[in-house]
Amino acid sequence: MSTQNLTHLEAIKKIKELSEKARICMFCTELDVTPINSRPMGLQETDDSGNLWFISSADSNKNFEIKEDRRVQLFFMNNGDSQYLSVYGTASVYKDKATIEEKWSPIAKAWFDGKDDPNVTIIRVEPKETYYWDTKAGKLVSLLSFAASAITGIKTNNSDGVEGTASV
Repeated sequence: MSTQNLTHLEAIKKIKELSEKARICMFCTELDVTPINSRPMGLQETDDSGNLWFISSADSNKNFEIKEDRRVQLFFMNNGDSQYLSVYGTASVYKDKATIEEKWSPIAKAWFDGKDDPNVTIIRVEPKETYYWDTKAGKLVSLLSFAASAITGIKTNNSDGVEGTASV
């Protein structure tokens, strides 16, 4: 496995690629408390600055917890392509109509009575420390490499894998 640390535009591109491909993350709050509070959240988008956006209910535990401590950890996993992303960042909660209008998704109707529902909030996570794991040539090539190693008995060097930091 090789290490490739990314910065600014390359980092944003990688964060956007991996987070938007996975779409769902484990969204963790109260990082000083064990067990860490964690729940699945659907990503709305990763913007061109690398910020991650979510729709959330004003009366959810995560919103209350963010008011007390804005530090969050997000874990994205795309097993289909062997891609993983860990984002540690700072969360901000928005209730203004302009942000809700901009980030609204029709799928949110499953939880809210439309954009004007008073419980609709938008969470922005600004990445502070990010780490990723990916494959250079995709899952199929990696699987073939592992299978060849298993058959021949020669230990794999996992040369198709790449990991590193992604600093925005």
